[in-house]
Amino acid sequence: QLQESGPGLVKPSQTLSLTCTVSGGSITTSYYFWNWIRQPPGKGLEWMGTIGYDGITYYSPSLKSRTSISRDTSKNHFSLQLNSMTPEDTAVYYCTRLAIGGPYDYWGQGTQVTVSS
Repeated sequence: QLQESGPGLVKPSQTLSLTCTVSGGSITTSYYFWNWIRQPPGKGLEWMGTIGYDGITYYSPSLKSRTSISRDTSKNHFSLQLNSMTPEDTAVYYCTRLAIGGPYDYWGQGTQVTVSS
């Protein structure tokens, strides 16, 4: 299971910090990749970035300058930081698991993040 946690409301220019706690398996297990995906209202899903079982990170080119993904293996969770938030970052944020060569097979329930002053 995956469970997102973090603030539901962020002010413009602030940094969003979300955590995804994973249960039922280790985030260091080969060959799984742990992802952040978001869906703005009325729009499709947008991949934001990934941290692999080996700790290597990958970012969407459009968000790379504002995004950081990290992990705490002792707590079996991974985190997202998104800087310089704007109202356009309002979305439901999901954490997911991807097996190499496979689909996103596990999703968190999603957490609504609204950017507003």
